[in-house]
Amino acid sequence: MSINEIFTDGIAVSGEHQESHSYSERARRNLWLQMSRMGAYSEQNEIPIIVRGEGVHVYDVNGKEYFDGISGLFTNALGHGRPEFAEAAAESINNLTFFPIWTYAHPKAIELAEKVASLAPGDLNRVFFTTGGAEANESAWKLARQYHKMRGDTDRYKVISRDIAYHGTTLGALTITSLENYRQPFEPLVPGAVKVPAVNFYRAEVHADDFEAFGLWSAQQIEEALLREGPETVAAVFLEPVQNAGGCFTPPPGYWQEVRRICDRYGVILVSDEVICAFGRLGTWFGGQKYDYVPDIITCAKGITAGYAPLGAMIVSDRLAEPFQSGELAFQHGFTWAGHPLAATMALTSIGIIERENILGNVMANEDYFRKSLNDLKDLPIVGDVRGTGYFWGVELVKDQETKETWQGEEAERLLRGFVSPEMFRRGLICRSDDRGDPVVQLAPPLISTREDIDFMVGTLRDVFTEAVRRYV
Repeated sequence: MSINEIFTDGIAVSGEHQESHSYSERARRNLWLQMSRMGAYSEQNEIPIIVRGEGVHVYDVNGKEYFDGISGLFTNALGHGRPEFAEAAAESINNLTFFPIWTYAHPKAIELAEKVASLAPGDLNRVFFTTGGAEANESAWKLARQYHKMRGDTDRYKVISRDIAYHGTTLGALTITSLENYRQPFEPLVPGAVKVPAVNFYRAEVHADDFEAFGLWSAQQIEEALLREGPETVAAVFLEPVQNAGGCFTPPPGYWQEVRRICDRYGVILVSDEVICAFGRLGTWFGGQKYDYVPDIITCAKGITAGYAPLGAMIVSDRLAEPFQSGELAFQHGFTWAGHPLAATMALTSIGIIERENILGNVMANEDYFRKSLNDLKDLPIVGDVRGTGYFWGVELVKDQETKETWQGEEAERLLRGFVSPEMFRRGLICRSDDRGDPVVQLAPPLISTREDIDFMVGTLRDVFTEAVRRYV
């Protein structure tokens, strides 16, 4: 489901807005929107046209202001229109328009790799650039397979990931992804996908009264999957620090430490998919620092440039990188645009701002306030669970708080697409209504957001949920 699709279902734009209508018509004619039901748009239900951004707000072609409560898909971490980026971009383009990092290198890629390595935990010191998150995950699985193969473990090709999880849509990353409606049109996929339960404590059927025990049980499901498949056949385990799809599933205490122990015991590479969670989203540079674990590989993208240019990365431990640093062996994998000078410059600029302005401190200072404000919504019968951390939160909607009965099928469609999403958009809040699992509304605002911004987001949710209760409960 695309964010544009979520935002626009049920929104009609008046015919008096001729410029908006013209853009929408042209978009319908030539622009193929990402993951969108193009048939959802018509002359009566136009494509919203966002033309500019300023700070935490964006503006449509008609001049209406919206709070960017999802950071442009978890990406615009530092807000829109910062002059530092424009100045740095101009200098970068004037110095070196483009040169690949195939065989050659350029200063900005070197500087960024050094900086990222200095921020990453443990011995994750080797940085392989991509242009996005799916490419980073694709790269990590390929590296894991080649690493095992060159060590003589030629049967290690499988990958374990969690139910509902999203890791990208390239063919390999899609195999790691666990969302059937994304996978089914492209099957058969790459062989070797193995799935284990997500850490969804709200829907727990085992240890439902003990968060820590549930976490240990969840980690042990990975070990049981390894033993069923044969540890000698498994290359890697892919997990997010906080799982996005399904609505911000946070790990219980001890979960990550048990996962690390299991991977070490069976010689399996642990990949931390931090495409969303890295670079401040959780209040730390990397998710492992939030939950006190060190993976073998970190994949990241989105916030690394604060949205000012496309860039992703695979950050690899010295142990995994070492065999490729001598002799004739190469990692036969790459992307033309990886480590682009402009993108690397934008990432260095973003990291510099995060450090100078203590952006991580802002997230941590407001985390508890964000949590409490969202938990206060539980006085509304439609609000079932609030979960998340940092500036990454999900609110699960239910038909009945006591039984946790969920919204399904046409009812969920009417609630989310027919009312909640368009009503929030109408009120000037862009966030995410997600039905990849039980219905959830997600908030992930720019990391510069203030408590006043949190009040606006939560207040808008309260108004919309209150009206939803009146209509649907």
